[in-house]
Amino acid sequence: MCGIAGWIGAYPSSSRHEAERALRAMGDALRHRGPDDSGFYLDEHVALGHRRLSIIDLGGGHQPMWSADGAAGIVFNGEIYNFLELRPELERKGYRFRTRSDTEVLLYLYLEYGESMLSRLNGMFSFALWDARKRELFVARDRMGKKPFYYVRKNGTFLFASELKALLKHPLVSRDVDRVALTRYLAHEYIPAPHSIFQDIRKLPGGCALKVSVDGFRIQNYWPCPFGEDGRHVDEREVMDRLRELLRDAVAKRLISDVPLGVFLSGGIDSSTVVAMMAELVPPERIETFSIGFKERSYDESRYARTVADHFGTNHHEEVLHPRRMLEILPDVVERLDEPFADPSIVPTYLLSGLTRRYVTVALGGDGGDELFAGYPTFLAEKIARWYEKLVPPFLHRQLEAWVGRWPPSLSNFSLDFKAKRFLAGIPYSEETRHQVWMSAFYPKMQAELWNEADGQLEWVYRALGAYGDEVPSRDALQRSLYIYYKGYLQDDILVKADRASMMHSLEVRAPFLDVRVVEYVSRLPARLKLRGKTTKYILKKAMRRRLPDKILYRSKKGFGIPTGKWFKEDLREYLRDVLSEKRIQKLGFFHPPYVSRLVEEHISGKRDWRKPLWALFMFELWRERWLR
Repeated sequence: MCGIAGWIGAYPSSSRHEAERALRAMGDALRHRGPDDSGFYLDEHVALGHRRLSIIDLGGGHQPMWSADGAAGIVFNGEIYNFLELRPELERKGYRFRTRSDTEVLLYLYLEYGESMLSRLNGMFSFALWDARKRELFVARDRMGKKPFYYVRKNGTFLFASELKALLKHPLVSRDVDRVALTRYLAHEYIPAPHSIFQDIRKLPGGCALKVSVDGFRIQNYWPCPFGEDGRHVDEREVMDRLRELLRDAVAKRLISDVPLGVFLSGGIDSSTVVAMMAELVPPERIETFSIGFKERSYDESRYARTVADHFGTNHHEEVLHPRRMLEILPDVVERLDEPFADPSIVPTYLLSGLTRRYVTVALGGDGGDELFAGYPTFLAEKIARWYEKLVPPFLHRQLEAWVGRWPPSLSNFSLDFKAKRFLAGIPYSEETRHQVWMSAFYPKMQAELWNEADGQLEWVYRALGAYGDEVPSRDALQRSLYIYYKGYLQDDILVKADRASMMHSLEVRAPFLDVRVVEYVSRLPARLKLRGKTTKYILKKAMRRRLPDKILYRSKKGFGIPTGKWFKEDLREYLRDVLSEKRIQKLGFFHPPYVSRLVEEHISGKRDWRKPLWALFMFELWRERWLR
C-alpha cells in the first residue's frame, strides 16, 4: 500500500522553497503507509507526493510515475488485481512498458480510454492523475471504498491526501470541527462520507471520480448500485458452484505478490472461507494465519480460529489482548487515526496487524461477507421487528421496554439483556432509521440530552443513511438494507478500520469478498438466498458445506468486539473517570458535563450498561486532546 498527497492551484506563498517543504511534510505524515520509497514533483500547476510500500515490482514502480511522452503523471495507492490481463491489450495498441507495475498500466489505460478506464479495473485504489495536456487532475476511488481519499477545496486550490493528517500540514487547512460530522460520529461511531471531522476536509465516497482544473470541479458516481434481484430463476446448486468459482479466483488474484502473504483468521465463516479457498491454491503448510484472543470467554473466538487452522494445517499465530496491553497501544492508535473513530475493534485489529506484520507484508481478510450475505444479527432482528409491530401495540411496547430496562446489565458479549434493550429501543423508528439506532452509540434522545438540546431534534442524523436505499432498483427491504450497510458501515467503518490499523504497521490487507465480480454477482442474488428463516448467509454456508467444519458454519455470530464494558468497570475505571471528568468535558465545550458524568457513574456502579456511548466519548476526548490542542 501507499500514501498519496498533493494539490492543484496556487500555493499561498510565492516561495517555491515553502511549497516544496509543505509537500514533503504532507508526504512525511504518510510515511507509515509507505516506508520503502518516496517521490515528489512540483511545478507552477500541480504538486504530487508519494510514499511507497513495495509489493509488486520491488525494484521499479517509483512514483510519481510519468508516461514516456510526459503527457500524464500519476500517484497511486492500492492494487489492480487484473493488471496482468490489461497489460497485453495495451501492448497491442502500441504502448511500451518500462516497469512490471500496475501503476504504469493505470497510466496508459487513462491515455487510451480516458475516464472510461474505470470500468475495466478490478482492484482497490485511490489515485490522482495529472493530465498535463488539459491541465486537469483526474481522481478516482475504488468501487467499494477500500482505499481512502480526502480533499480540500479552498481559495482556488484543490488539495488531496490519503489521510487527514497530511492535509493538516498544509497552511490553507484549518482544524475547525464540523458540528454535523460530530453528531454523525455519535450516531454511527464513525463519520460517513462525504463529511470529515474538520469543516475544510471532505471524503470522496467509494465508487466516485472527480476532475478538477483551474476552471472547474466535477464529481460523479461511476458505479451504479449493484444491489437488486435480476428477476431470473436461480438454481441453488448452480449458485453454489458459481460462488465458489468466483471466490477461488478472487483469492487467486490476491495471491499475486513479490512479498510474503498471510490471512487474518477470526474463526468466522468469512475468514475461514478465505483460508479454504487459499488451501485449494497453495500447500496449506505455506499458509500463515493470525488471530487475536481474549481472556474473557464470551469475547474470545481464538478457539474457533485454531479449529480452522488445525482443519487445514496452516501455520497459526495468535496473541491475547488484555487491558494493560490496550493501554500500551491506545495512544499510538489515537495518534495514527487522526479522526474520531469509536469501533472498539480497531484495537484488536491494530494488535492483529502488528502480529501479522512480523511474518508477512500482505494479509487477506474476510471483510464484506456480512454486507453481501446478510450476516449481521440486525437483519434477523428486522424480520422479528415486523412481526412485533403487528402483535404488540405501542402502549404495551412502552411497558415492555420499561420492564426490560430494569433487567440487571450483563457485560458479556452480546448478552440477552443487551440484545433485548437494543431491539426494543429501535422499534419506534422507521426501518432504515431503526438499523442505525440498533448500531449506534447514542440513541436520538440520548444525543439530545448530551447536547442539552430539544428532544428529537437530532433524529434526522439517523435517517440520513437511509436515503441510500432509494438508489436500489429492487423494492425488497433486505436488499435496500444491505446497500445501506454497504454504503455506510462497510465503507466508513469496517474498511477504514482495516486500512488504518494495517497501515499503522505498513501491512497491506486484501479483501476477496469485495472483488468486483463477487460483489456484482452476490448483490443481485435473491434475498431468500441470503437470509432464509433464521439462517443468515444461507447460500454461503451451503456453498462451504463439507469444506468447513459444521461448528464453524453454524455457530452464532459474535463480532470482533472487546470487553470495554467490563474493563470500564474494573481495570480502566479510574482512567475513564479522568478522561471524561467534568473539567475536561467543560474544556471541550460541546457536551453537557452532568449528563456525561451520569453515564460514567451509572456504568461503574452497575446500574446501566453504557459501554457504547462511553467508548464513543472516551475515544473522542482522546482524539480531541491530541488533534485539537
